[in-house]
Amino acid sequence: MTIRKNSDGKEITLIIEGRIDSKTAPEFEDQVKENIENADRMIIDLAGVNYISSAGLRVFLSAHKSMSAKEGLIIKNVRSEVMAIFEVTNFSAVLNIE
Repeated sequence: MTIRKNSDGKEITLIIEGRIDSKTAPEFEDQVKENIENADRMIIDLAGVNYISSAGLRVFLSAHKSMSAKEGLIIKNVRSEVMAIFEVTNFSAVLNIE
């Protein structure tokens, strides 16, 4: 998994490529936590992600809770295989997915 970051003032975009699983979720979580304090809005671009495990879903839920007190968390460019995971876990009803 690779993570790139773009920052535009108080809006931070994390661009993820690869799998978010039990092996890579800690690195993803570290990047999210590191950037939450400095962001009013966080965008996570999943165009390059083809799988998310329960460990990755936990990071999304934590980020959603932290960012809900601010301008929010937006998930973009979700591939169909990842959207299926969000739908079966009902995360699609919780997260702001564009």
